[in-house]
Amino acid sequence: MILQMMNTLQEVIKRDKCIVPFCPEKIIQAVEKAEKATEPGMTTNLAQKVLDALHTQIQQRQISVDEIQDIVEMELVKNERLDVATAYILYHEERTKARNGKSFETIASIIRAESNDITKENANMSAETPSGMMMKFASETTKAYTTAELLKPEHHFLHRTGAIHIHDLDYYPTRSLTCLQHPLDQLLKNGMEVNHAALRRPKGIHGAAIMACISLETAQNEMHGGQAIPAFDFYMAPFVKVTYEKELKKACEFTGSDFDKLKAVPISAYKENDLDGLTGAERVIQYALNRTINTVYQAMEGFIHNMNSIHSRGGNQVVFSSINYGTDTSPEGRCVMEQLLLSTERGVGYGQTAIFPIQIFKVKDGVNLKEGDSNYDLFRLACRVTAKRFFPNFINLDASFNQHEKWSAGDPTRYLYETATMGCRTRVFENIHGEKTSVGRGNASFTSINLVRIALETWEEVKKEGISEGEKWSRFYEKLEYLIEEVGEQLKTRFDFQKQALVKQFPTVIKYLWRGGSELKPEDTIEKVINQSTLAIGFIGLAECLLVLEGKHHGESAEAQTKGLEIVTFMRDKCTELKERFQLNYSLLATPAESLCKKFPKHDRERFGEVEGINTREYYTNSNHVPVWHHLSAVKKMTIEAPYHALTLGGHIAYIELDGKALENWQAIEKMVLMAHQLDIGYFSLNHTICRCIDCGHETSDADATICEYCHGDRLDVIQRITGYLVGTTGKWNDGKKAELLDRVIHS
Repeated sequence: MILQMMNTLQEVIKRDKCIVPFCPEKIIQAVEKAEKATEPGMTTNLAQKVLDALHTQIQQRQISVDEIQDIVEMELVKNERLDVATAYILYHEERTKARNGKSFETIASIIRAESNDITKENANMSAETPSGMMMKFASETTKAYTTAELLKPEHHFLHRTGAIHIHDLDYYPTRSLTCLQHPLDQLLKNGMEVNHAALRRPKGIHGAAIMACISLETAQNEMHGGQAIPAFDFYMAPFVKVTYEKELKKACEFTGSDFDKLKAVPISAYKENDLDGLTGAERVIQYALNRTINTVYQAMEGFIHNMNSIHSRGGNQVVFSSINYGTDTSPEGRCVMEQLLLSTERGVGYGQTAIFPIQIFKVKDGVNLKEGDSNYDLFRLACRVTAKRFFPNFINLDASFNQHEKWSAGDPTRYLYETATMGCRTRVFENIHGEKTSVGRGNASFTSINLVRIALETWEEVKKEGISEGEKWSRFYEKLEYLIEEVGEQLKTRFDFQKQALVKQFPTVIKYLWRGGSELKPEDTIEKVINQSTLAIGFIGLAECLLVLEGKHHGESAEAQTKGLEIVTFMRDKCTELKERFQLNYSLLATPAESLCKKFPKHDRERFGEVEGINTREYYTNSNHVPVWHHLSAVKKMTIEAPYHALTLGGHIAYIELDGKALENWQAIEKMVLMAHQLDIGYFSLNHTICRCIDCGHETSDADATICEYCHGDRLDVIQRITGYLVGTTGKWNDGKKAELLDRVIHS
C-alpha cells in the first residue's frame, strides 16, 4: 500500500513552496508518536488506515503539507481516536506558533490593497484606508494569537477544517461581547461620562438624538458586534414634550399669552397646520406645534446623518446600528416615528438611501396592525417608506414565541416586555438569570455549524458501506450531536474567558448599558452580569444538507421540509440541554453568514472535491432559508420558513425578493407584512433593487438602467442587503455574496 501511495502521490508542496517527494514513513512516525503520547498507547494498523485514507481521497500528484495534515487529523477522529488526534494537533500547534511568518504574507496583501477574502471580509468597512489597514493588521494578528493560545486544539481543528466557524476570532483576546440593546431611557435621565466629557440630561429632542448617537458610537468601540435601541419611540418621546414646552414658552413671551394656562392644554396630536384663520390661544399652540414638529424632523434627520457618517472603528466603518419602534401611542412618540419615517423617505445627501440605522417596526394587533388601531397610519407609512428605502423591517410582537405575559397596553414601560432585535437578526429575550426582556442585554458570542459538511460525510459513508436509510440518519445525528457538544463547550470556554474582564475595561457598556452593571465597581469582574447574555449556536446550509441526504431541499419537497424541521428541532433541543447543564442562555441562531457563506463550501471542495449542485456554487444558503435561486411564490416561501422561527430563538429573519416596482404598489407590502404576521413569522424584511449612480448618488428603481438620468454617467451599481444590512455598493461584497446576489429570484 505504501508503494501504491508513492506511485499515486509523488510530490508534496511545503509551506515555503518547495516541492519534495512524498514520504509515507513520516505519516507513520507522526501517527505512532501521537499514539504513544496517549494513555491507551499504540493501536494495531491505525497509521496504515490513515495512509489508506490518504490514498483514497487524494488523486492529484501534488498536495500541500497543510492538506495532508487536515486529512490525517480527520481520519484519526473518524477512527474514534480523538485522543490521538488531539496529541497530533497539539504537536502541530506548537510547530505553527514558530511558523507564523505566514502572517507577513497576509500583511503584504493588505498593504497592496488587494481585493481578496481578507480585505472584503466585512462589507461595512474599507480595508484600503490607513485606519482600515491597521484594523486588518490587528485582526489577522490577533486571529493567529487566538488560535495558537486561547482555543482548545480540537476546537481550532474543527474551525480550521470548516466543520464549524468561531465568529469574531480577532476580538476573542479582548474579552468583548457581541451586541447590546441600549436602555437609553436611563442614559437620557441620568446622563453619562464619555472620555473627558460629562453629558447631562438633554434639554430637548436635538440633545436626546445626539446622546443616542453617542451611546451607540461609544459602545461600538467597546464591543465587536452591533448596537441597538429597543424602544426608540418611547425613549425620545419625553424630549418632544420638553421641546414643545420650550417653543410654547417662546411663543407666549412674544404674544403675551399665559404660558401656564396654555401648557395645561392637552395635545392630542402633533400635526402641522396653517395658522391662517386661527386666533388667540389656538394660534399660539399651533405655532408651537409647527415649530416642534420641524425641530423633531431636523433631530431625526440629524440622527440618521450621524449614524451614516460618524466612525466607530478604523476603515471608515460606521456603527452597525439598529433602532426598534412602533408601539408608543402617545402624541409625542407618534411624532418621533412619523418624522423619523419621513426623513428616511426623503433620504440623505441628494436623496440617497441611508444605510444605517437599520430600522425595525414593531407590529402588534390592537396597536398598529389594522384600521382603528392607534398607530395604524404609522404602520402604513412604514410600508410606504420600506418600498422606497428597504427600511423599516418588521418584527411580529404577536408571534407565539415573542409574547410576554407582563405586557399591558396601559403600562407606560411596556417596552420592557416587547421583543427587540438587532437588524441582522440577533434576538435576545428569554433569560434564566433575570427578567425576560431585550433591554440592557445582548449576545456574548456565537459559533456556527456547517450542516453540509455533516451531510457530505454521512453520504460518503453511505456510498462506501451501503448502509440503510435509518442508519444514514442515525449517523448524521451522531455527527451533529458531536459538533453541538463541541460548540457548546467552546462557547462556554469563551464565556469563562470573557467573564474575567474587569468593569473598567468596558466603562460605558457595563456601567451605563448592561443590565445590573451600574452596581459593580471598576475593579470588579463582569461575571455577575454577563450571565444574562446569550450564547448562540448557529448553522448554515440546511438546504444543501437536505439536497445531499434527501435529493431535494425543503422548498421543493414536503418530505424534505419534514426532515429540515426535525434537524433544526434536534439542534434546538440540544441547546436547551446545554442551557440546563451550564446554566447559561444557550440559543439556536439562524446564522447571518457574510464571508462564511463562501468559506464553508471552499473547505468542503477541498475535502470532498466538487459535488455538483451542492458545493459548486460560491456560497451556501444562509441558515434555514429556501435557496435564493429557487422559484416560488412569496406566500409559499413564508409558509416554508415560518416554522423555523419558533425554533431559532437566538435570531431569525424571512426575506421576500420584489422587483424594482415596489414603490408603485406599496400597498402590496402591507399585505405581505399582514401575511407574515398571520403565519407566525417573527422577523420579516422585503428586498428590492435600487440603482445608484456612483458619480452623483442619484437613485432609480429601474433595475435595468444603464445611464444615470441625472448626470448621464454610466457608473451604476445596486443597493442591496447583504445579510441584514445595506451597502452603498456591491463592490465591497465578497465573491460568495456577489454570486448569491446574481442568483436571487423574484418572489411573486
